[in-house]
Amino acid sequence: MKITQLEVFVIGDGPDIDPDKGGVEPIACIRVHTSEGLTGLSEVFRIPPGVVQATVGDRDSFFGRLLIGQEVTHPERLWQHVWDSLMHTNRRGWEIIILGALDVAIWDLYGKMLGQPVWKLLGGVQRGVFQSTVGSEVEIVPYCTLVSDTWGGEAMISQQVSRAETLASLGYRAFKVEPMMSTPADVVELARRCRTCIGEDLTLMVDVGYLFNDVSTAVQVCRELEPLNIAFFETPFPVDTPEPYAKLAARTSIPLAMGEHGVTRWEFLDMMDRGGVSVIQPYMTTCGGLTEAKRIVELAVARGVQVCPGNWSTQILGAASVHLAAYSPVTPFIEFAPAEVFESPLRRELQAAGFPVENGAIKLPKHPGIGYELPEEILNSFRM
Repeated sequence: MKITQLEVFVIGDGPDIDPDKGGVEPIACIRVHTSEGLTGLSEVFRIPPGVVQATVGDRDSFFGRLLIGQEVTHPERLWQHVWDSLMHTNRRGWEIIILGALDVAIWDLYGKMLGQPVWKLLGGVQRGVFQSTVGSEVEIVPYCTLVSDTWGGEAMISQQVSRAETLASLGYRAFKVEPMMSTPADVVELARRCRTCIGEDLTLMVDVGYLFNDVSTAVQVCRELEPLNIAFFETPFPVDTPEPYAKLAARTSIPLAMGEHGVTRWEFLDMMDRGGVSVIQPYMTTCGGLTEAKRIVELAVARGVQVCPGNWSTQILGAASVHLAAYSPVTPFIEFAPAEVFESPLRRELQAAGFPVENGAIKLPKHPGIGYELPEEILNSFRM
C-alpha cells in the first residue's frame, strides 16, 4: 500500500463566531490517501491554513515530494524519513507541526490497514497491575477548559464558575479555569470560587497563560492557591527559558505545567530537566505527531512526570489524544474544549461525531485507526 495523494481542506465557524466565545477559527485538515483506498485524517492546529495549502499537495509540494509514492510500512519509518529530509531546515515550527498532522493521519490509516485501534499499535495499555486501583478499568478522563468571553474582573469569574457548574452537572470530573490577562487577586479569586462551586472531590487546574515575568509574584499567587488542592498551575511564564519555571517549582507544592506549543521531544526534555516542570501537555500534532508524542511519554515516565495532552481545538485532534492517553501510564487527564458551554456550531457538531463522554470519561476506542470519521454533512456545512 502506497501513499498516492495528500488532500487539504479548511473548516471553521466563520467570522460571525468570536474565537473568545469558543469559535473555531479557520483550521486546515489533512487527509492522506492510499493506493488501496484507505485514508487517514488529522487537523493542523495553529498553522495558518494557507501555509498548509502551500506545502501539502501533489508531488511538487514541500511534503508531497517526500511522502507521495512511499509504502506504508510503519508510521515511525515515514516520520523518520521526513525528519531526516529536513536536516538542513530548522526542524521546528510549522514544518514539524505539519509533519505531526501527517503522522497522525498516517497512524490513522495504518490502524485501518491492520484492523486495530491506534492505542493497541502504540503498545497497548501500559499500566502495571500493581499501579492500578483494585476493580478499576482503564478509561480516559477529559478535563474541561473554561475560557470566558471577557478577561479579568467579575465578568470573567462569574462566567467561568457558571460554566464549571453546568459541566459538573453533566458529569464531567475535572476543570481548568483560565484567568488570563488578570490581576493576581483575580487569579486566586476565580480558583477559590470555582473550588467552592465544584466541591472538594472534583479536580481543579489553573492556567494563567504566560501571565508573569517575575518569580516573586508567581510564588505569592501559588502560596494562596495551595490550600485549594490545585492539580497543576499552567504556563505561569513564557516558555522561552526554563529558568523561571525551575525557581518557582522549588518554592511551591503545586505541579507546574506547560506544553501547548511545545515542538519535538527536545523542548519537553529541556522543560522537565532544567525547568522542573512535572506536567507536560503536548498537542498531538504540534509536538510532531503520535510518533513523537510516544517518545515524549517514554521520557516523562523515566522522570516521574505526568503527560496530560493539550487540546484547545476540535475533537478531530482530541481523538488522537485519547489514543495516546490509553497507551500512556502517566496520563490521568486529557484537555477537552466542551462544546456544551461555547457558542460554536462547528465545535458542537465535531464533538457529537467524536468519542462520547459518559459519566465524565471516554471508553477505550474499538474502531480501527484513530476512529474519527468526519461526516460529509459537517464538511459541506463548514468548509471555508
